[in-house]
Amino acid sequence: MSTPVVEFQQVGLTYPGPPAVSALRPADLRIGGGEYVAVVGPSGSGKSTFLNIMGLLDSPTTGRYLLDGKDTAVLDDADRAALRGQRLGFVFQGFHLLPHRDATENVALALLYTGSDRRRRRARAREVLGRVGLSHRLDTAPSRLSGGERQRVAIARAMVNHPSLLLCDEPTGNLDSATARSILDLLDELNAGGTTVVLITHSADVADRARRTVTIRDGVLTETAGVTS
Repeated sequence: MSTPVVEFQQVGLTYPGPPAVSALRPADLRIGGGEYVAVVGPSGSGKSTFLNIMGLLDSPTTGRYLLDGKDTAVLDDADRAALRGQRLGFVFQGFHLLPHRDATENVALALLYTGSDRRRRRARAREVLGRVGLSHRLDTAPSRLSGGERQRVAIARAMVNHPSLLLCDEPTGNLDSATARSILDLLDELNAGGTTVVLITHSADVADRARRTVTIRDGVLTETAGVTS
């Protein structure tokens, strides 16, 4: 059996009190390479805590989180930051693009700490922008892009480092329905190409795009569809 991209072994997070709050109750979860998993639940259910742990932004207070087989608990802050930059791509509801940088520069900045020179960074950025359908908008500033185009730039930025895992937090929340469908189609294409996708959403229609669904309610994680690889 291949090493899963994500493995939670009784991972949980409790915020100290008083009173103490169990934001995520101890849970097991395995996500294999190339899977597409939706994580659903109402506001305040623990989805953000789940995302922050998986994205190495927060550390669990119980259990072990293995990312690509690496025990993240033994890493110091610098190593966690390096692993996050090398293995994870993030796509948020807000696009978080730098307004005074064009599309290519916004994507290339994600490669700044890889050691590659500026020419190679820009070439890689242009390659990934082409992959998300923006080869005609390489030199365009975010203010001149549509919402869907800005989200495609954000996805390209998340993909530019060849991440093991693409974490998407309500990526269609700021988009109209037609544009949202185009972004979800793009995520489908990336997943079909081998990218592991975890998508946080409150929308059942968006979750239906995934092959597995995990529900979080009151901090309790439950597998609600599909099987673990």
